[in-house]
Parts: sequence; C-alpha cells; structure tokens
Amino acid sequence: MNKQIASKNFITLLELVEKLRGPDGCPWDQEQTHESLLPYFLEETYEVLESVDEKNWVTFQEELGDVLLHIALQCQIADEDGKFSIEDSIETLNKKLIHRHPHVFSDKKINGVNEVKKNWEEIKHSEKKRESRLDGVPLALPALTRAQRLQQKASYAGFDWDNIDGAWAKMDEEIEELKNAISNKDANNIQEEIGDVLFSVVNLSRFLKYPAEDMLRKTNMKFSDRFKKIEKELEAKGKTLEGSTLAEMEEIWERVKVESRVK
Repeated sequence: MNKQIASKNFITLLELVEKLRGPDGCPWDQEQTHESLLPYFLEETYEVLESVDEKNWVTFQEELGDVLLHIALQCQIADEDGKFSIEDSIETLNKKLIHRHPHVFSDKKINGVNEVKKNWEEIKHSEKKRESRLDGVPLALPALTRAQRLQQKASYAGFDWDNIDGAWAKMDEEIEELKNAISNKDANNIQEEIGDVLFSVVNLSRFLKYPAEDMLRKTNMKFSDRFKKIEKELEAKGKTLEGSTLAEMEEIWERVKVESRVK
C-alpha cells in the first residue's frame, strides 16, 4: 500500500464530497439526509457481495469505492449538523481496534482464532455495558445472518455443543418435530417448527464455519441459472413451461446439473 497516495486520494474524496454538499454543489447531494441515503447504502453493500460472488475484482474495487463515498457523505452531513466529524469516526475506530486486540497491542496471550473472537465479544460486552450477550445484533439483519450471529454470540459465552454431533442431532430432532406438526395439521406449530428447522440448519452451517446467508444466496443464484436454462431449452424446442411436463423439465435440470459439475 502506498500510504502517501492513499492519504492524498482520501483527502480529495472528502473535498469532493464537501463541494457536492456546498452552496454551488449538486442539488441531489445537497438534499440528502442520513435517512435518505440508507437505501442506496444498502444497495451498494449488496453490490459488493455480488462482486465477490462473481469474483469480479474490477467491479469489487469500484463498489468498495461507492461504499466509501457513502461513509464520506454520512460523515459530511454529521459534521455540518455539528454531531461529529470523519476524524472523530476514524479516531474512535482506531482506539477500538487497539483496545479489542490486546493480544496484538499489549502483552495478553491468546491461543487460536476462537479465543480471539471470544475475547473480542467479552471486551465489546463490557464496553457497551449490555445486559445480554445477545444484545447488539441488529433486528434489521437478514434472518439467516441474524440467526448465525445470535448463535455465535451464545457460543462465545460458552452456550454450545462440544462438537458437530450435537448440531446434527438437533437438526434431526427439529425435522421430526416438523413432520409431527404437519401430520397433526397444526398450522401454528408447523410455522414454529419450520423456523426451528431453519435455525438448526444455520447452526450446522455455523459449526462448519460457513455463513448461511452466503450459502443460500449462492444456491438462489444456482437455482435461477438452472431454471433459466430450462426455459431457454424448451423455448428452442418451441415449447413453453406450461406446455411441458415436469418430467421434461427435470430431465433438462439433471443434465444442466451434471454439466455444471463437470465445469
């Protein structure tokens, strides 16, 4: 990293944002608020995820810049309102990084990644003066991501199985309970048990150290890609989905599935 060039470019970004928000700036930028920018910020964040999924590093670089722009804009608005400046945010972040990495910036000894994460959660819990170890997981997170973060926080506090066998057993148990609920035709219980099955699948994913949200997002992409290929192949034969049998569609699906694995 060329820190000198990075510093120069970062200052230029701040000056550009200040200009855009200024009296002779851009009408759109001038009217933005903390709240109005949030949907765009969320969109940019998902574009970062998409770039990584596609391994498109040119787009990834660009999208990270767009996220940085939003951070600069939010800090500029806060500065204008007298709330805080970007210097304050960076200083707070630097102090936090040092305080939460005592094994790097002091003489505390920590063995392994799990102990690092456990220590981080303990320090954070103390800093924030929270009542529960589960506090601080945003309600607005996608449900799978939030489930995994809740499970991680509980695990760091010692509420966890010793090995993956416990996670497997729990998932099997929840599936059986769902089957029973369906057999009993109890709508409320069915909904509850579906949630429990999903939660147990996330737990298994956590044990294997895979983000469940990422795994499902990739499966969604895979399903979409294969289904579109079914549509195209049927169209090439002069047929429609509605005019085709399930067997015809499944034959194409299985062939596409095999072809994708060969690649």
